[in-house]
Amino acid sequence: IPPSKISGTREEMEAGEKVVAQTVVPTEAAPSAGSTNVDPTCASLGNTYAAILTRNEAVKDARRLKNYLELRDKHVYKKVLFEDPLFPADNSSLYYSTPFPLEIKWKRPSEICENPQFIIGGANRTDICQGDLGDCWLLAAIACLTMNEQLLYRVIPPDQSFTENYAGIFHFQFWRYGEWVDVIVDDRVPTYNNRLVFTHSGKKNEFWSALLEKAYAKLHGSYEALKGGNALEAMEDFTGGVTELFEIREAPKELFTIMKKALERGSLMGCAIDVMVAKGSQSKTSTGLVQGHAYSITGVEEGKRKDMRDIRIRLVRIRDPWGVAPPPTCKSNDWKNLAKSPEETKKLEPAEAGEFWMNFEGFQNTFTKLEICNLTPDTLQDDTPANWIVTVNEGRWVKGSSAGGCRNFPETFWTNPQYRIQLLEEDDDLEDGQHGCTLVIALMQKGRRQERHLGATLHAIGFFVYEVPKEMRGSNKPLPKDFFVYNSSVARSKSYVNLREVTERVRLKPGEYVIVPSTFEPHKECEFLLRIFTEKRSNSDSLFMFSSGFLQDMEICASELRTVLSNVMAKRESKTEGFSLESCRSMIALMDTDGSGNLNLQEFKHLWRKIKEWRSIFMRFDVDKSGTMKSFEMRNAVENSGFQLNNELYNIIAMRYADAHMELDFDSYILCLVRLEGMFRAFRAFDKDGDGVIKLNVLEVKNT
Repeated sequence: IPPSKISGTREEMEAGEKVVAQTVVPTEAAPSAGSTNVDPTCASLGNTYAAILTRNEAVKDARRLKNYLELRDKHVYKKVLFEDPLFPADNSSLYYSTPFPLEIKWKRPSEICENPQFIIGGANRTDICQGDLGDCWLLAAIACLTMNEQLLYRVIPPDQSFTENYAGIFHFQFWRYGEWVDVIVDDRVPTYNNRLVFTHSGKKNEFWSALLEKAYAKLHGSYEALKGGNALEAMEDFTGGVTELFEIREAPKELFTIMKKALERGSLMGCAIDVMVAKGSQSKTSTGLVQGHAYSITGVEEGKRKDMRDIRIRLVRIRDPWGVAPPPTCKSNDWKNLAKSPEETKKLEPAEAGEFWMNFEGFQNTFTKLEICNLTPDTLQDDTPANWIVTVNEGRWVKGSSAGGCRNFPETFWTNPQYRIQLLEEDDDLEDGQHGCTLVIALMQKGRRQERHLGATLHAIGFFVYEVPKEMRGSNKPLPKDFFVYNSSVARSKSYVNLREVTERVRLKPGEYVIVPSTFEPHKECEFLLRIFTEKRSNSDSLFMFSSGFLQDMEICASELRTVLSNVMAKRESKTEGFSLESCRSMIALMDTDGSGNLNLQEFKHLWRKIKEWRSIFMRFDVDKSGTMKSFEMRNAVENSGFQLNNELYNIIAMRYADAHMELDFDSYILCLVRLEGMFRAFRAFDKDGDGVIKLNVLEVKNT
């Protein structure tokens, strides 16, 4: 591993660290739907505080399974069918920009056919047929999901039906930014001429795939929000796995082995052909395959031919979500040579129109992109699985503060969030006498698809890794600007790319490192999730260890919370004296979603993430490292935390939370932010029509 300090001029160093952004075109082919693309010239979001108002949605989502059962049983008892008020059966759930060209009628399955069924004979890849929506990327991922029954029924709880305890309500579970959330929908689906408009099963009376698509649309705000994407995004939402994107023409020589191992390990896998013609249009290749369209990979097989034993054949089975016939001219019938029994013939035979085998060489020459979502970070290039330790960090890039852009912008790059990690032990069983610690770093930008209706698009994102000099180790201080000017990175993402997640596998010697995630250009705002996987023990400044027994009963009260947080902050070498009971009671009031007066493990984890983020902002404005902040600096700290207030409120903050010396300690600072967030959340709850004005009666004022 080369040392981080290098010789040469600043200009030479910067020239060697220049970054190039890569653009990945999403797959969005639809059989007959018109284009509903978001205008790429739309300005990206400039709202610096909108995200913080919804950041606790995952806390509520974590408890929705209970709500689902309560809602179902309530409607069964009343003999009333559920109607989802959060995703109504109207145009607002269909689109946000371009009206759908057909006259849509929302119908329940019992109004479409006789004897509707949720799942018939098990959910399988033949149940997913694309409708008039450019979400082939999603359907390709669903088809892959059906290949792994354990994963499938994690996403699709099987104990649902149109007969037993039927109340017109269903639920599905997705992995969202580090947590599993439960999404409830009613069973009213869009139809035209009594046929499903969007995803449907090959069996007219089977509806699991249509309802799964509806739940995924609800998760992102509308059906239109699903138009265009990469299968990796949905694969990750189905598994919480680690994604890899291969440009096939630049893929390693052992690509076939990688693909075979991926399926054997339960990975989800898809492929696509990049659009070579004008953006936004689809064109068939000479073989009949479609550019800009997502396909599933449902099988990888190899073996000897029956008639020529010295020649091996390698095959890849592809599935087209459109289910069109006839198959492309590049199909292969060599799969028949691999089957040695009727059972193998049944296993290998393409299931329906739209599924076909290709010779691997033809696959390489035809497809340009391979997408794999692994259930663990284990490499697909060896046979040694590892036990991984994961650290999850949440952060934000804020315009004018912490959105510094990549190394091409040395004046602002140093302002990006920084995450320290200590690698303590080398990996076991490395080949050829190699040494080092393996890391898999996964950087994900959050919420961009949900915010498409506001003009949001995916940023080009990436990260750099730096070794911390000995004299700077063991400190919580962020590395200064000059460090990045005169020091080279020891690892980095291959490129900055407009994918939801960028993943890189690196090997470093034991030591202390800083990971700097960023957008390609500065001043691009977004929340992000940074996951760090290590094979051996490590220590991260962002990692909170639940070592005490305070959560044995999965609940924590205000006094216990005070003890735990004060002890943790003391270990962080912070000069704070800890938290007051008043602050801890306010924290519980903010995060307690079930009204128990305590925090469960899920709620506590969300609170801790907030405290970490707010603490990093406090340290930035605690210039003299005294453990206090000047009251006039609180204005900047509040804005960096995502709130925009008027002068009157800033005056109130100074009077209420500053001491006689016009300074705020860490406890007062946190208490202020907790109450601000509670205030904003309460306002948003009462602002039902979204016009920024609320009216409260006396009782409502008392309850807030």
